[in-house]
Amino acid sequence: MLLSDLAGKEIINIYDGAKLGLVGDADLAISPTGGIEAIVLTSRGGFAGFLGERDRDILVIPWQAVKKVGSEVIIVDLHNKSERMRKYSI
Repeated sequence: MLLSDLAGKEIINIYDGAKLGLVGDADLAISPTGGIEAIVLTSRGGFAGFLGERDRDILVIPWQAVKKVGSEVIIVDLHNKSERMRKYSI
């Protein structure tokens, strides 16, 4: 599978039917051997504080959670999305 095959596909969680994002807006964690380890989705929050710091929610989807790559969507099985979501200030 090529990276271009994943671009633009919507990521859907089969557990609750939630739309998680687009692969085009995501990063991929790649192993040293060239395999995909995870899809990393980043959601931007609002501005906080005087210096304009931005909070980001990061959702890491292990490649093992990917159940099906279709022509328009990628189906994943994440039972507890909140366990994989963390806030980072950048």
